[in-house]
Amino acid sequence: MTDSELIKTTKAFVRSTLTNAEGGHDWFHTLRVYNNALQIAKNENVNIEIVVLGALLHDIADSKFHDGDETVGPKMAREFLFKNNVDSSIIEHVVKIIENISYKKSLEGHQRFNSSELMVVQDADRLDAIGAIGIARCFNYGGFKNRKLFDPAIKPKLQMTKDEYKSSQAPTINHFYEKLLLLKDKMNTKTGKRIAEKRHQYMLNFLDQFYAEWDGER
Repeated sequence: MTDSELIKTTKAFVRSTLTNAEGGHDWFHTLRVYNNALQIAKNENVNIEIVVLGALLHDIADSKFHDGDETVGPKMAREFLFKNNVDSSIIEHVVKIIENISYKKSLEGHQRFNSSELMVVQDADRLDAIGAIGIARCFNYGGFKNRKLFDPAIKPKLQMTKDEYKSSQAPTINHFYEKLLLLKDKMNTKTGKRIAEKRHQYMLNFLDQFYAEWDGER
């Protein structure tokens, strides 16, 4: 199924659409999430077509690059799948995954939609936000937004609303405490939790080294 014409067409569409995307949200991010999702799905009872399409299309138009508009991505995905004659029930499920996958969605305080497929794709996406790749993506985006690396005077805000999270301009290091270090305990699947444990520890080790270098101790 993963080599079907639909999947090949979807990969080509996503790769073309994200040609000039910011480095942390580009085609390679999508490809990593796709590969993570395939790995996680091996141990879950899911519709693999929905998982694959959800993973490939989950960031087709990230709202942070579209003036905060969260409707662009679902609309693009729906139109693409409709044009490719995908069954309407699958289209609706994939669109729901895109609408509900993001971390900021969880800050609303309730889950409007859930499915085994969403849990797999969500874990796959969150895994790419932590560990070595997560660190690289975090600083890449911080540079893209011209944010400070770190400012000891600006403390992380640990209880943010969705709107506060979306509008935050805090130093990049703060993002570890405001999101990345929280993801380990938000994983849905056994596979996601297992992989997240190692990536989480890698980030803790990085932060320990970062502060030591910042203070000239190492």
